[in-house]
Amino acid sequence: MPSLTLRFSFSGFPRSRCCSTPTPKLSSFTSFQTEVNFRSIMDRLTSAARLMIVSDLDHTMVDHHDPENLSLLRFNALWEANYRENSLLVFSTGRSPTLYKELRKEKPMLTPDITIMSVGTEIAYGNSMEPDDGWEAFLNNKWDRKIVTKETSKFPELTLQSETEQRPHKLDIKIIYSGGMDLDILPQGAGKGQALAYLLKKLKGEGKLPNNTLACGDSGNDAELFSIPDVYGVMVANAQEELLQWRAANAKDNPKVIHATERCAAGIIQAIGHFNLGPNTSPRDVTDMSDCKMENFVPAYEVVKFYLFFEKWRRGEIENSDLSLSNLKAVCRPSGTFVHPSGVEKSLEDCINTLRTCHGDKQGKQFRIWVDQVLPTQVGSDSWLVSFKKWDLSGEERQCCITTVLLSSKNVTVADGLTWTHVHQTWLQGAAASGSATWLF
Repeated sequence: MPSLTLRFSFSGFPRSRCCSTPTPKLSSFTSFQTEVNFRSIMDRLTSAARLMIVSDLDHTMVDHHDPENLSLLRFNALWEANYRENSLLVFSTGRSPTLYKELRKEKPMLTPDITIMSVGTEIAYGNSMEPDDGWEAFLNNKWDRKIVTKETSKFPELTLQSETEQRPHKLDIKIIYSGGMDLDILPQGAGKGQALAYLLKKLKGEGKLPNNTLACGDSGNDAELFSIPDVYGVMVANAQEELLQWRAANAKDNPKVIHATERCAAGIIQAIGHFNLGPNTSPRDVTDMSDCKMENFVPAYEVVKFYLFFEKWRRGEIENSDLSLSNLKAVCRPSGTFVHPSGVEKSLEDCINTLRTCHGDKQGKQFRIWVDQVLPTQVGSDSWLVSFKKWDLSGEERQCCITTVLLSSKNVTVADGLTWTHVHQTWLQGAAASGSATWLF
């Protein structure tokens, strides 16, 4: 029998406790912060989420065999252009918070609204990832790590995973085998599926149960996700045999669970279309953005479109012509301004003229731009304030700006697109460009 790596996946308190030991009370401040972060998510949604995507990360949302991260970037553009404002993005991973944060530094990932970690034993909300203390308290019941450690030590085939993966909740136990080598021992009430069921119940209690939920996975520890009632499911094309065997035994005749023909994030996009859950054409797949036919003004789509043009211009994928720049100038107010992260103010027209000098300067290089957390707010009958994070990846160097854009629909049609009147950027702490003088838009 091959050696298996073992993880006791907990969350919360670093020391194990016997069942008879009273559970320590969480601080009122921690509970308050949890509620604040959950409330901010709920307050952003004026009604039930249009779509909630619950996705595993490694080999599902993230394709580690795709050095260009194209499928992930395609999903990013689709989500930010069409879903971020009125939907929920949930990452459900076997990684601990430590390894999850490492992955975010390696890959061009979006910021989820909710994060489920350590095989469903940790739930966190918002950018600050405040833990859900109610879920933690629930899992503390009937759990004694000492007993689990003692029993598993009898099997020499088992070796412990790294210290960062030994979480406080991961006796009433559940054993999950995945990836051909990982064995997770969890409280009976834990797991990705149970964590999802808990979230759905919590959202229902708020009167904001998502209209549709799509679960996405590739390995054995994702199987539970596909057994939650009324949830759509996609097993990506590269799903492991253990998950496909589970499907054959448990969901073969379930029309709500499919095995995609596309890998990773591309498979998720495919499932959105298959189940008719909403738009499934990523702006990155549109060759001529001027051909996009919109029925209404969509500020988020305008932002994604603008920065895709900028990326393609610098990669030399758009013709260096007066027409290209004139089309860009047409969506910018002549008196519009751009405030550089350094504080220097320029006219938008000057910024566009500067683009002529950098056409194709990133050709043949690893250069990508993506926007994250694009959230528009209508501030007038014909104007929107849009805030987001704008990321640049150039080789191994990453930069990010907190960006605010004022867009206007005054004197223009939907076909014309919204007019950019003001752009203001500040560096995200720790993510400033080394050569900030060359930073554009």
